[in-house]
Parts: sequence; C-alpha cells; structure tokens
Amino acid sequence: MFRLTSMAVTAALVLSADVSGVLNLRPAVKERVEIPPGENLPVLPSMQASEGQGAAAQDKPSQSNTTQPKKEQALQPESRLALVRFVDGEFARVVEPIPAGRDGFRLKAGAPVDEKALRQALGVHGSAANPGDRAQITRLLFREREILVEVNGGGRGKTRLRDRIHMQIGGMPTAQQTDPVPSVTQNLGGTVILDFGRPVPDITPEQLKTYLSGLLDFSKQHSAAVQWVESLPPAMQAAIKDKRPAVGMDRDMVIAAVGRPDRKVRERESDGTESEDWIFGKPPAKTVFVKFEGDKVVSVEQFPQ
Repeated sequence: MFRLTSMAVTAALVLSADVSGVLNLRPAVKERVEIPPGENLPVLPSMQASEGQGAAAQDKPSQSNTTQPKKEQALQPESRLALVRFVDGEFARVVEPIPAGRDGFRLKAGAPVDEKALRQALGVHGSAANPGDRAQITRLLFREREILVEVNGGGRGKTRLRDRIHMQIGGMPTAQQTDPVPSVTQNLGGTVILDFGRPVPDITPEQLKTYLSGLLDFSKQHSAAVQWVESLPPAMQAAIKDKRPAVGMDRDMVIAAVGRPDRKVRERESDGTESEDWIFGKPPAKTVFVKFEGDKVVSVEQFPQ
C-alpha cells in the first residue's frame, strides 16, 4: 500500500505544471548568434592569439639581424691615380685578337668575351694585335660607366707625333724616337671599352687587370720584372721593395718603385742643362718631386715632410 502511494505522489509531481521549477523537462530557448560571412569563430581564442603572435614574431626578421646591402662606392680619385700609375704603360700578352680602329671593342666587366661581336669587329676593322703578341697599355680614359683602355696607341698607332718629331735648330724636323720604347707590334692600335653598366666602382689595378684578362694576360710579364729587379744593386732593390724613389735610379726603376707620375715638367737651366721633374700626388696632399738630369735621379723631395 505504501509503495503504491509513493509512486502516485512521484507521478503527480512530474506532471504538475505548478512545480515545473523543481524539474523542468522542456529544453531551454537558445539565443541566436550572428557570425559575419567569412569570419571563423575561434574555439580557443587565448591560445590561438598567443600562437599567432609567436608565429608572426618568427616570420618577421629582427631589425638587429637585418643587414642592409652596402652601396657600392664609386671610383675614388686616389684609386684613379693608382690605375694610371700601375696599369698605364704595362705590357701584356694578347689572349684574343684585339680589333683595330678608333671605335673600340666593348667588353662587359666581369663577363666572358662576346665571341660573335669580336668576330664582327675583326671583320670590319681588322686586328691590332693577335694572340701571342706583346702589347702595351698606352692610355686610360675614364667615363661615368666605362674605362677606355688604349692598346698600342689606340686608333692613333703606337706613338704620338710629338713623341716622334725632334726639332733641330736651323733645319727641318726629322722623325726620331726621343725615348726608347720596348718593342711591340707595329700594327695600328685598338681600344678596349670596359663597360660596367653602372658607375665605375672603386677598383684596384689588379682588379682592372682581371677584368681585361679575357683579352690580355698580364701575369706572364711579372716573372721577368722580378728577375730584372733582382739584378739591381741591393740599395735599389730595397728602395723598389719599399715603394720609394731614390737618387741614382733611372726612369724604369722609378716606375717600378712608385709607378708613373701624375705630371712631368721639363726645364732648361741657364747653363743649358736640361732637367725633368716627375710629380707624384697633388698639393695639399702628399706630393713627391723626383728630379732627373739625363737618365738619372739627382734629387727627391717630399711635401709636406
């Protein structure tokens, strides 16, 4: 009896609307949430945010580790003087034929020789020097993006007119070589236009020789120069090694020691003696005056001391 009564009371509680607060079997009304199209609702927002920030920090290079490329330095006046001193006048063995004529042959700096263009230039202008010939750099001209390298006098030939004419008082000019020049090919010269495609960078004499190595080989001339220096008196060897001119040197020794001068000045003394000053540098920078009488150095002066 008691059992039946308990079951009746339980059923009444479940079915009664007045006691719905005790046990409500109706589902709760859910609030509708609108999510904009294309936007994802993060499941774990705090963790996702921290992971995203960490990935961004890894993807973004730190400012301290970012190295900005250095701007290439243009050719400096001191480097230009060094190129003239240590390349102008140098001898080399010809590797590829060098076209003759004033137009010149264009060589891209750092690139192999354009064989097709070389054959075309040779067909039009002929050859100024052939493989195996000994050639001489006779002039360097500097432009914004190019260095013009004249070989064996460029299109003008091996020497200039003023170098071959010797004036005699009371007579007609006669063709005469004033300064001895080592033997080179007798063909007309040519010009190599070294094209950098950008402002000429700051380069050394050795780098310039490397750029020209597709046409000219300077390396085979070095051993002969070393042997020649070793044949000189010890005092002259020491001066050349220290790169300084010394009294008693001839012109070749001075060039071996400090290169070619920036300027030359010739003077005639009251007693008729002729002298020649070789000037290295330009005031107010360090300037060296080397004075020749005949073929020998008679004095060396440096300013400032």
